[in-house]
Amino acid sequence: MQLHQFRHSAFCEKVRLVLAAKRLDYTVVEVTPGIGQLELFRLSGQRQVPVLVDGAEVIADSTAIALYLERHHPDVPLLPAAAADRARVLLIEDWADTALAAGCRLALVQAAALDPLLRSALLPDSTPGPLRQLVSNLPSGVMAGMGEALVSVVGTAERQQLQTNLEQLALLVTDQPYLVGDRLSLADLAVAAQLGLLKFPASSGAPLAGLGVSGIADHPLLEPLFSWRDRIATEAGRG
Repeated sequence: MQLHQFRHSAFCEKVRLVLAAKRLDYTVVEVTPGIGQLELFRLSGQRQVPVLVDGAEVIADSTAIALYLERHHPDVPLLPAAAADRARVLLIEDWADTALAAGCRLALVQAAALDPLLRSALLPDSTPGPLRQLVSNLPSGVMAGMGEALVSVVGTAERQQLQTNLEQLALLVTDQPYLVGDRLSLADLAVAAQLGLLKFPASSGAPLAGLGVSGIADHPLLEPLFSWRDRIATEAGRG
């Protein structure tokens, strides 16, 4: 199998977690923004990652990929057999892919506007050195203004809602090892993948590993949540 991806996409990380949890071998094709997305469109009919190629099958979208792998590789199930638990898993996965994802992306963009190291590290590996340096060296005053503009456009309510959701998640995972039931599920992997945008895990590699969104990545109330995220990744095989 081939996974066409952006390295730092949370949705690609979700698929990598699913593949690891199911102990499946695959190769990675890093998509270059722009020209690489045109090639991806010829392959899959759309420009977004992730895309999984499995023989003659081409599957786009992280949820569609997860469900495809669940059907074709059921030996390590990530969806419960019980209908009610299965529904809970899919509801949490959808929330992680929508509301949680939107909040995490916004927080990361705001943080990157203020942190030149984070801005540079988030660029694709194929970014030429001079361009990477240019992005890193953008005047801090200009970037801070961009961050403030983002806050004023979307308001502080979204950031506060994200903080509230994360604190609730932290309480939840302190009391139980998994979000649904007594074993690893797609719900855990979907949430863990999005949390990687707020505090990059060790699997992100240098220089991103350990970087994150100030005020969230280092918030003492959220420490149990990021510890849970790391445990889930380790159990899935991406620790």
